[in-house]
Amino acid sequence: MAYTLIDHTADIGICVTETSIKDLFETAAHAMFEQITEPSKLSGTHTRDIHIKGIDRPDLLINWLRELLWCWTIDNCLIKQVVINKIDNSHLSAKLSYDKFDPQTHEILKDIKAVTYHGASVEETEDGWEATIIFDV
Repeated sequence: MAYTLIDHTADIGICVTETSIKDLFETAAHAMFEQITEPSKLSGTHTRDIHIKGIDRPDLLINWLRELLWCWTIDNCLIKQVVINKIDNSHLSAKLSYDKFDPQTHEILKDIKAVTYHGASVEETEDGWEATIIFDV
């Protein structure tokens, strides 16, 4: 996975680079959950299929990450793995592997409140794809 943290006042930012749009969205999801918890303590015992829509690629990425964050904040699901089965400019379908939060097993590292549109981008580059996302903490 290729991502770096971005220094951002009072928030967390990530810049993701990948060779394909599918890998870009998968890595962004993993990067977000690596901020929330230690992925090595997750086993991915449960699965869920999801379908996301957006008006363009940046909106699709924001909606994707917001749906995953909703899984955590509402359903107490810590995402271990995501596999995007299908993606285009405005839709994606994916399978999530996750664990239900167990305070005896899982440590919460950071509380991400929201995925923001501030500074959000998804760009095709000479080497593949790059995205920037800012999380409100």
